[in-house]
Amino acid sequence: MKFSLSSKILLLLLMLSSFGFAQTERWQQRAEYTMEIDMDVTTHRYAGKQKLVYQNNSPETLTRVFYHLYFNAFQPGSMMDVRSRTIIDPSPKIGDRISTLKDNEIGFQKITSLKQNGQDLKFEHVGTILEVELAKPIAPGQSATFDMVWDAQIPAQVRRSGRNNKEGIDYSMTQWYPKMCEYDFMGWHANPYVGREFYGIWGDFDVKINIDKKYIIGGTGNLQNPNEIGYGYEAKGAKVNRPDGEKLEWHFVAKNVHDFAWAADPDYQHLTAQVPNGPTLHFLYQLDEKTMKTWPDLPEATVKAFQFIEKSFGKYPYKQYTVIQGGDGGMEYPMATLITGHRPFSSLIGVTVHEIMHTWYQMLMGTNEALYAWMDEGFTSYGSVLVMDHLYPKEGNIFDRTYRGYLYLAKAQEEEPLSTHADHFETNSSYGIASYGKGAVFLHQLGYVIGQENLDKGLLRYYDDWKFKHPHTNDFIRVMEKQSGLELDWYKEYFVNSVKRIDYGIESVTPGLKKTTRVTLERIEPMPMPIDVYVEYSDGSTEIFNIPLRIMRGNKAQEFADMKYTVIEDWPWTNPTYTFSIPQKMKKIKSIKIDPTLRMADINLDNNTFGTTE
Repeated sequence: MKFSLSSKILLLLLMLSSFGFAQTERWQQRAEYTMEIDMDVTTHRYAGKQKLVYQNNSPETLTRVFYHLYFNAFQPGSMMDVRSRTIIDPSPKIGDRISTLKDNEIGFQKITSLKQNGQDLKFEHVGTILEVELAKPIAPGQSATFDMVWDAQIPAQVRRSGRNNKEGIDYSMTQWYPKMCEYDFMGWHANPYVGREFYGIWGDFDVKINIDKKYIIGGTGNLQNPNEIGYGYEAKGAKVNRPDGEKLEWHFVAKNVHDFAWAADPDYQHLTAQVPNGPTLHFLYQLDEKTMKTWPDLPEATVKAFQFIEKSFGKYPYKQYTVIQGGDGGMEYPMATLITGHRPFSSLIGVTVHEIMHTWYQMLMGTNEALYAWMDEGFTSYGSVLVMDHLYPKEGNIFDRTYRGYLYLAKAQEEEPLSTHADHFETNSSYGIASYGKGAVFLHQLGYVIGQENLDKGLLRYYDDWKFKHPHTNDFIRVMEKQSGLELDWYKEYFVNSVKRIDYGIESVTPGLKKTTRVTLERIEPMPMPIDVYVEYSDGSTEIFNIPLRIMRGNKAQEFADMKYTVIEDWPWTNPTYTFSIPQKMKKIKSIKIDPTLRMADINLDNNTFGTTE
């Protein structure tokens, strides 16, 4: 068949456009880990074997790969050690502790052999990263099998991982294995372990752990041999057929997760609880005079928490979840969390709820929490407030404490943008308040912008659209734009990418023509917002005047059925003031307030109210 020149050009353009479209489609890598671990509890070391099938779903050919070697952070002179000793406000959990570790207390992961499809590879240990040159490039759509042998020493517990934590738990095994770094549209994320957040590849884990049979283990995944293990894992009424020998093999399988954690102790007590139409919950803790007063009550409260979370944020997709006493505070992992257990019950259920909420924000919506810590910690903090209020309702503004933290930082002008990499904040306090506090404010305040109903529905839509994926900031914004019908890029640009603050005030209230009252509002700080003005009349009735931002290209729907709701002309963000008229008719105005719901994070409330006297 012959083609004319114009037909050939058209065909070429179509091919190029199709190729360009294919390149912009979202993709993500995949990993399948099979690991065998042989623990020596006398030396606190283990020997590890790992088979990793790595699928390159990117449009690019890979010539090298990187692994995280997290345990190497726990050595004097490591980047974590130096950072902890030089930052203005070091974490009290770390301080100078790493610098004082002895040789038998440090952590390490030493790779002794690494092969790609059976061929030896060249590699180099560079702190907490293993740099690997591939024997053969991995082309788009191809996979490679990596076989690794390594030795590891479990560090004395300092931060998250380690042995012999302050409450006497023998092993908190987190960040414990060589983990392939994530590669996405931004390239490799081979960030050194300095102390904060994580990012991983979606995949499957098949893990066998050989350890002294006196130890009890809990963690990520479903136990495959419960009737060999016993310790309360066996089916009801089943006979335990424990193999002979000094060690026992625990076999776990986890599908579609991006990390694997576990903990072990010979003195763990094991409780279970069933979430109706949901997962089985496991609780592992040491029984002592402190835990005996609190942990037995934890299962019932946790079941209620799970039920509320599933209804509000999406269905939990796995068969089990385990709450484990261990670690150095509270830290989330797929299908499990490690928390310290010597707490009053209010703190125990609080930290449990927070870590469970991380299942949705980071364990299921797998953001790069190093880059978007606020989408992880902030969204989790927002959800935790709602869950705790559901379990233990209180009077007043349940987000008051959250806002006070953010406003303290904003007024002190010590903020750094939420878009700052977690490891690169100047201070730990600015990181903490921004990621946890301002991140939660971002969500609650978004409910003010688009309406609480849209926010609630949008969060469920976000889960449906992005579970088992790696959403970014704009992915979340687009979900909320679709849900609300409003443009929200301005909200992201101001509240995430900058530290510009919000301050609106009532500049003047004066008589107008034809029995009207003229109200002039002023925008004092740079960040623009839609404004709800509540007017209370002398007869006790209330009316809301909603002033949309012009760049929203729409307005929030009425939220409160018992209050008159009037949408008036939109406010161009460039204008420092805005004037509108209130028809009084036979009513007198008693007071005028800007956002008495306190969802807008206004840094100065003194100028938000105008009151009249009769």
